[in-house]
Amino acid sequence: MRFAAANFAFVLIILPALILFYFWASKSRKAVLEKFAQKELLAELLSRLDYKKRFLKISLLVLAVSFMLFALIRPQWGFHWEEVKRKGVDILIALDTSKSMLAEDVKPSRFQRSKLAIKDLVRNLKGDRIGLIAFSGSAFLQCPLTLDYGGFLLSLDNTDIETIPKGGTSITSAIKEALRSYEGGQKKYKVLIIITDGEDHEGSPEQAAEEAKKEGIRIFCIGIGTKEGDLIPVTDENGQKSFLKDKEGNVVKSRLDETTLQKVALKTGGVYVRATNAEFGLEMIYRDRIAKMEKRELEAKMHKHYEERFQVFLWIALFLLVVEHLISDKKATKGIS
Repeated sequence: MRFAAANFAFVLIILPALILFYFWASKSRKAVLEKFAQKELLAELLSRLDYKKRFLKISLLVLAVSFMLFALIRPQWGFHWEEVKRKGVDILIALDTSKSMLAEDVKPSRFQRSKLAIKDLVRNLKGDRIGLIAFSGSAFLQCPLTLDYGGFLLSLDNTDIETIPKGGTSITSAIKEALRSYEGGQKKYKVLIIITDGEDHEGSPEQAAEEAKKEGIRIFCIGIGTKEGDLIPVTDENGQKSFLKDKEGNVVKSRLDETTLQKVALKTGGVYVRATNAEFGLEMIYRDRIAKMEKRELEAKMHKHYEERFQVFLWIALFLLVVEHLISDKKATKGIS
């Protein structure tokens, strides 16, 4: 026997509490009667009670509650095997780790808000494989495509602005890393989601998107930031906070470049979404686009399905309640001869 809801076992503490309650109620009722009823009347009242039957009724009630509580923790025994198939698509998320993602025009920052949105997405996945690409001036496959969502989230937590040593932002390198990751597979079921502020400093994103299209990869882009832009906060080795400056000593202001992202998404039949504080757009892309794509079987395995037996205990509890109701705790009156 096993219990599918063993975390509810704490409710069994109700049983001793119920027994104590009946004991206390019996004592209290007797004390009240002794206080307000005359001895002759009290003796008359108590003589009509059958204490054995009353004890039996209480015992039946306690047993009925016991069986109901036992049913609550879902006892199971016996099982049969079922084949469980997982279907989905392959989703690579390319996360911009350049310093411009430290800008705080999207709270708490572009980078932290992106990570939170990715975590929310993973909670809604049902069978899709997911992988992570970190990119700035170059790209690196941080987590290969996997069904292990816990492992993916661990890789995401370990990703930060220092993950890629090479500075700048190269959307082209992110797309090419996705091409390498998908190499050799079928030319469908493939998705690349790029999360960036769109400021591509090198390469040709549109040309890379054309190659991705030939390989059946649909690219969805999420632009994070504002057109007005924001300064990039940095912390030096002494913990002093300042703003990022260029080689000439001018403070750098990072602005969202939507044009490049729109063109890249359009090339492959994907869509572009601009993230805001209220709606990031990642879940919307998954719900309205990716979830409706053709899916392939990613995993098939035999699953042991245990038989639920809580119904047995509920029926026993119901039977005990019916029996308890039919039993009277009054003594049978004898006929006068």
